[in-house]
Amino acid sequence: MAAKRKDDWTDILIRQGVISREQLAEADEMAQESGMKLAEALSRLGYATGEEVTRAMAQEHGLDYVNLSEVVIPPSVVELVPESVARENAILPLAEQDGELTVICSDPLDFEVFEKLKFILNRQIEIALAPRENILEAVNRYYGQTVGESADSMLQEFTDTAIDFTETEGETGAGVEEVDESSAPIVRLVHLIITEAVQLRASDIHVEPFEDRVRVRYRIDGMLIERDSPPRRLLGAILSRLKILARLDIAERRRTQDGRIKVTVGEKELDLRVSVIPTNHGQSVVMRILDKDSIKVGLRQLGFSEEDFRRFEGLIKRPNGIILVTGPTGSGKTTSLYAALNALNTPDRKIITAEDPVEYYLPGINQVEVRHEIGLDFARVIRAMLRQAPNIILVGEMRDLETAQMGIQASLTGHLVFSTLHTNDAPSAITRLIDMGVPSYLVSSSVVAIMAQRLVRVVCQKCKQPYMPSEASLRAAGIPPEKVSNATFFKGKGCGNCSGAGYRGRLALFELMLMSSKIRELTFNEASTATIRKTAVSEGMKTLYDDGIVKACRGVTTLEEVVRVAKINE
Repeated sequence: MAAKRKDDWTDILIRQGVISREQLAEADEMAQESGMKLAEALSRLGYATGEEVTRAMAQEHGLDYVNLSEVVIPPSVVELVPESVARENAILPLAEQDGELTVICSDPLDFEVFEKLKFILNRQIEIALAPRENILEAVNRYYGQTVGESADSMLQEFTDTAIDFTETEGETGAGVEEVDESSAPIVRLVHLIITEAVQLRASDIHVEPFEDRVRVRYRIDGMLIERDSPPRRLLGAILSRLKILARLDIAERRRTQDGRIKVTVGEKELDLRVSVIPTNHGQSVVMRILDKDSIKVGLRQLGFSEEDFRRFEGLIKRPNGIILVTGPTGSGKTTSLYAALNALNTPDRKIITAEDPVEYYLPGINQVEVRHEIGLDFARVIRAMLRQAPNIILVGEMRDLETAQMGIQASLTGHLVFSTLHTNDAPSAITRLIDMGVPSYLVSSSVVAIMAQRLVRVVCQKCKQPYMPSEASLRAAGIPPEKVSNATFFKGKGCGNCSGAGYRGRLALFELMLMSSKIRELTFNEASTATIRKTAVSEGMKTLYDDGIVKACRGVTTLEEVVRVAKINE
């Protein structure tokens, strides 16, 4: 396992165009100042993913790169390495032949670990490479000791212990703050809950008190999954720990509170947006997990059809006008808007956003957080924005007449304005603006397009299998026989990759309505939503449901999922 010059893999990344020499120099400086490895610094700065770095290392050292989601390791091989050894050293056995064991690691130069493994296992060791976070996830999977099971055992430990954590949060909070974080049971329990949620790809963590228990739920791919409940007597201690992390007042139990927690899980740095509200049985906490990687998607990855992609790409290059994105909370509106801003974020454009709150930080974009308590609301921020001479403005939400009027004013004075509305479909947004009090002539002259969207779960790629929906399902979905003959329907049977759900990940359904001259005329005359929708469809607009059916026929999602998320409007 002789190695060449230490950082030759960085030359490979530069040749491949993954990083530039300037980015390498910045990461090298960060690594030296903080004592971290260069690979970790590149990942922290967002210049290269763990997979890109590890593939380059594998190429440099002539080693195999292992995609752990595509290999199945026999239990007989897994048993050759004790779980404690695998976890402590972040390695995983891959194969055994003639007494020689191949193990997967993330650092080809960690000779100390290799020598230790030789001694402990009494075998010759060969290595293959995979990103560290993938190895740790696979260790959890293969050894059957997930973070959830660790949390379960810890809950059992609490249940069996006579320690009494009352709901006097002031006292408990002080105690939690003083203890050694590596050993305090509550600290470990809260850390395990957060870590498990991140590893299960949850978007939210819900901690909800009831009369006899505390319910913990994770929202994964839009669906709430319940975990085992901590004993009710732990509620005060859990709340205190979360409030301390979020820098909230642990003694305040009657008012709502909002805060943020910064956590590191594996190599990921995450923000948790914390909301605390009082309920009948105590305070309920919801933590939104904000993963910066989730907004690094391009327009192509959002799920547009080819036709809608070309239309939307053309729309965002307009010099002025309002583009609205509509949908309920959690439908991916922010991700779509940020993808558009990322596509437009060039040195020759000035972009300013007004958000409530700023959830993700975008390099090169001026982001302003609305603060109602000091009078810094959307309308005031937009008014100030216009004095900053921006090219593009993003308004988090048009929630009242004043904000809508300021956004329209900005579009009419030569700015491209992005914003959101909470409506069920694209045509309803026009009626909503007029109902707010915006004159119909202003709506018709300023809005250039409205895009509604929903998120559907994607069929798991590891366990998907072809199937044919029943004739009744096809009839109910309105799919004609000729379309069925050209369709390929898939359904997931459930596996470890998708935790038995049959789905892994989500994709957007879109309904993109362009403001044609006919729709502008209907808007000016304050026509009904139904009339506007009928005209838009006649001019080629695909509804949310139509887009979903196309994706179901391609096997991306299922008919059941499309019906659940975007039922046909009667």
